Amino acid sequence: METSLDPTGDGLQPVRVTVNVRGRVQGVGFRWWTRARALELGLIGHARNTSDGRVEVVAQGPRGAIARFLDVLAEQPSTKHRPGQVVSVSTPLESAPRADLTGFVEK
Repeated sequence: METSLDPTGDGLQPVRVTVNVRGRVQGVGFRWWTRARALELGLIGHARNTSDGRVEVVAQGPRGAIARFLDVLAEQPSTKHRPGQVVSVSTPLESAPRADLTGFVEK
């Protein structure tokens, strides 16, 4: 998944994105794995299960790090030993960064 989150070339500009991950992603350690990858990239946000079997991921940080994170979430096959099986990652919904977010948590 090639992302287009950095049209200005400013990889340091902060952004917050929300994506929904579909596949076999609940009950397999996917949220924990997502948190670990986000923290490696210095991102903040959360990953939470939804009632329809998806995992919603909200991540905030520099555009360049967000783009790398989204690529890792969607890459096939996973080179980061991703648990479960990702079928699709939704198009990122971009929004303004929030000052009240800290850390990256599993909800």
